[in-house]
Amino acid sequence: MTKRILIVDDNELMTEVMTYILNGNGYQVTALNDGENIFNEIKRIHPHLVILDAILPGMDGRDICKLIKLNRATKNLPVIICSGNEDIDDALNQKGAPNDVLHKPFNIDSLIEKVDYQLAA
Repeated sequence: MTKRILIVDDNELMTEVMTYILNGNGYQVTALNDGENIFNEIKRIHPHLVILDAILPGMDGRDICKLIKLNRATKNLPVIICSGNEDIDDALNQKGAPNDVLHKPFNIDSLIEKVDYQLAA
C-alpha cells in the first residue's frame, strides 16, 4: 500500500521539490499552498503524514498542527513542521506539538529519513 503524504507550504517551488523527492521514493503526494482547506483535504485523501510549513498565509502552521493534534479524529496523524526559523524546535514542547521538525534548507537525506521514520510507526 502506497503511503499518502499531504504537504502544505506557500512556497510552490518547495512543494514541487518535496513532491518530486517523495514521489521518487514511492510516496503518493498531495500539495496545498495554504492551510485554508487542509481539514477538507485530510478528510478527502486520508494522508498517513502531513508536512506543514510553520508560516502560512492567514494561519500559522503551528496552530494548524495544534488543531490536528487536539482533534480526536486526527490526533494520531503524524505531522512534521518545516521552518527556516531556528527556534522552531520549541514547537516540539508545546501542547499539540508536531511529531518532528524539518529545518529549511534541508537536504534530501534528512527529508527522507524523517518521513520514513514517521511512517514506520
